[in-house]
Amino acid sequence: MVALELPSQYGYVLLSAVSTFFVGSWLGMRVVGFRKAAKISYPYEYASYEQIQTAPPARAQALHKFNCAQRGHQNFNENHVTALGAMLIAGLKYPIVAASLGAVWTINRVIYAWGYTTDKKDGKGRYYGIAWMLVQYILIGYAGKAAWDVAMA
Repeated sequence: MVALELPSQYGYVLLSAVSTFFVGSWLGMRVVGFRKAAKISYPYEYASYEQIQTAPPARAQALHKFNCAQRGHQNFNENHVTALGAMLIAGLKYPIVAASLGAVWTINRVIYAWGYTTDKKDGKGRYYGIAWMLVQYILIGYAGKAAWDVAMA
């Protein structure tokens, strides 16, 4: 049996992990605001292509921004578990690296979501925050190395 001892800096990993919860909540609140502006009622998750194409320009823009906000939030949800798990595992052996990468991931998720909704036409503003993807893969690599180290101990 392997006994795990948390490194003294693991608290930084936990702080970085908790920051992701605030971002997820913020993204959800943003979607609500964009939903109201677009007048999309529940339970509809997105405005349809037809709704956007047939709407007057101002409403079409509101519908598009709602879809972008919703997609930014969904993309966060799709990747959050992987990033969070990798951060917590990597932090067992590399706490400062994991906490730092987690912070960069979180900041880039905000930039990604903000850019997605500020671009007027096709949501390409999200690419300003695309570094989250590279950081996530690096976190996965560190998590794999940490897991290997524990397994081989």
